[in-house]
Amino acid sequence: MEIVGRANQKDRNGDDVIHLEVGEPKFPIAPSVAAACHAYLSAGRAQYTEAAGMPALREAIAAHYQRVFGITVEAERIVVTNGASGALVLAMAATMDPGQALLTADPSYPCNRQIARILGCDTQLVPASAAHGFQLRADQVASLATDQTGAVLVASPSNPTGTLIEPAELAALYQLCQTRQLPLIVDEIYQGLVYGQDPSTALAIGDPWIVNSFSKYFGLTGMRLGWLVCPPGLSGAVTNLAQHLFISPSSLSQAAGLACFEPEAIAVFEARRVELAQARDYLIDALTALGFTLADTPAGAYYLFFDISKLSDSSAQLASELLEHANVATTPGHDFGPTFAATHLRVAYVDDRARLEAAVSRIRGYLQARR
Repeated sequence: MEIVGRANQKDRNGDDVIHLEVGEPKFPIAPSVAAACHAYLSAGRAQYTEAAGMPALREAIAAHYQRVFGITVEAERIVVTNGASGALVLAMAATMDPGQALLTADPSYPCNRQIARILGCDTQLVPASAAHGFQLRADQVASLATDQTGAVLVASPSNPTGTLIEPAELAALYQLCQTRQLPLIVDEIYQGLVYGQDPSTALAIGDPWIVNSFSKYFGLTGMRLGWLVCPPGLSGAVTNLAQHLFISPSSLSQAAGLACFEPEAIAVFEARRVELAQARDYLIDALTALGFTLADTPAGAYYLFFDISKLSDSSAQLASELLEHANVATTPGHDFGPTFAATHLRVAYVDDRARLEAAVSRIRGYLQARR
């Protein structure tokens, strides 16, 4: 967040910062989704909805699972939330008691640890390895889970690495959690943003808690809309919790979410997925030529988690230097946990090709100048 704050300050000062630090592509709202929002507001609608979300939207999400994955999910199991953050809060609050711990990979999304802390819980960070895609493994959970462990959380695709957990590993992890009676929460918010393969869902292996979002594939970051698929029989309790915490999700955002499942909008999102894959491939080639090292080509999201050991002893220092001297904002590894804090830097391929090329040119110029 320090990098974000400083980058925004430089913007206000008139500097031309290229933002590769925030997970938010520069695509505008899909035209058909914007039209749906306008129509909703023009009809004078701005009321509360049901705490679990509009029934029509919950049905549309259920239909999405059937259409894309061939999986039947009852709409009653789906709770529409205030962003994926709201879904994470609800999932953790529903599965853990104060004093318990969330077991998750290092590196991982930093807000997970903070949500656990706010709920009075600890976090067990398990060092993941590049050889296993920086993903949590079943054998690690088997050896490291304790009586204090309240839930296990994985993300596929992952932030900050963009990697996917292998289906066999996910199935083994789910079975282990079932045996240990540990809730498994699967963060699938980048689900639609995969490259060279079809999207998948952990619902294919059973009934874990599923967190998803309209922010990433659907491009509605500012709408703050997500959803939670609850295991059978638990959505009623989660809905009660959601009502007390959030009242209901934004009705306008839900109107936007409903429009996202229309064919016209899906065509836009799929075209953008192609653009993001091309951006990924360009940045991998361009930055590895400058000394950034990548363990493997990530198959999802829009992040590259580079080892920068050849360039600097500190990712925080390198991120600061790139921002101050090249006007390129990136995210140092310490945001995502201690294991890769000094050695890794996250780069988000979220701008258009011309801006990405400009970013590479600036980085190259800075690295050459400091030699």
